[in-house]
Amino acid sequence: MRQFTLKQLRYFVVAGELLSVTQAARKLHVSQPSISAAIQQIEDISGLQLFVRHHAQGLSLTPSGKQLLSRTRELLRDAEGLEKYALSLGEEIGGELRLVAFPTFAPVFLPQLLRRFADRHPSVSLYCDEMNQVDIVRGLGQGDYELAFTYDLQVPEDIDFTPLYRFPPYAVVAADHPLSERGSVSLEELVAYPMVLLDWPLSREYFLSIFTHHGLSPTVAHRAKSMDMMRGLVANGFGFSLFNTPLTALESLDGGGLKPLQLVDEARPLSMGIACLRGLRLSPAAEAMHRLARDPEAHGKVFAQLDEGLAAS
Repeated sequence: MRQFTLKQLRYFVVAGELLSVTQAARKLHVSQPSISAAIQQIEDISGLQLFVRHHAQGLSLTPSGKQLLSRTRELLRDAEGLEKYALSLGEEIGGELRLVAFPTFAPVFLPQLLRRFADRHPSVSLYCDEMNQVDIVRGLGQGDYELAFTYDLQVPEDIDFTPLYRFPPYAVVAADHPLSERGSVSLEELVAYPMVLLDWPLSREYFLSIFTHHGLSPTVAHRAKSMDMMRGLVANGFGFSLFNTPLTALESLDGGGLKPLQLVDEARPLSMGIACLRGLRLSPAAEAMHRLARDPEAHGKVFAQLDEGLAAS
């Protein structure tokens, strides 16, 4: 019984991505006949036509070719994961682990988590980026990252999300703001003042939805593209803002004072957690990080104090 080989499938995937036998051969450092023969072998065994050949204009995938290309990518990822797992049996976990995290809470706990992981698994090369939610989901789907630390903000069905901590939103004002002597505040009281909004995809919609849910509309006076800028604008009296990650310091970078205020109105909290592509077999390094991230003791004092029972045991 004739079967596909992983090499043939890899040749097919590269040719399907580049839509060119010539470019695929160049990328893989093999001959063009090797690429063509691999594609022909897959077509003969499957009985499918995978490409339409255009003279001097490369290839285009047939509908069957597109479906098989998607499934073959998954198969090759599984095969790569199995290879890494087999190599790690009886040995120290090694290899590369690519992570991505949401920037608002990443500085609060991720460096300490990475330090704990690196101490346990020194042979793993760690790479970590920070992105907004839209780019995080895209990065997971494209296979750029194995794991993501992010919020449960419009997580698609093809992403597995394990909640770790729940963060309710709260208001932050300048130390000399008229509301700064208060311990709590209502949304209706806040909308009497200008707002500084974190202007990231999905984040801005989430914070504004807290008001619209109660029939209110804040006046957005300033939009910030970073947490440090938002803290600075608030501390210097340009308006209040809403946060939902720990305020670990009551000063902005320029020394301005900040005062957190609890919201008395009902407002949907966000869960921070760890996400990965559904159905993806994690590498041994990613599995080890997933286990460590679910250990509340690995997150340090800041998150331990805010745990509301969602940390996995």
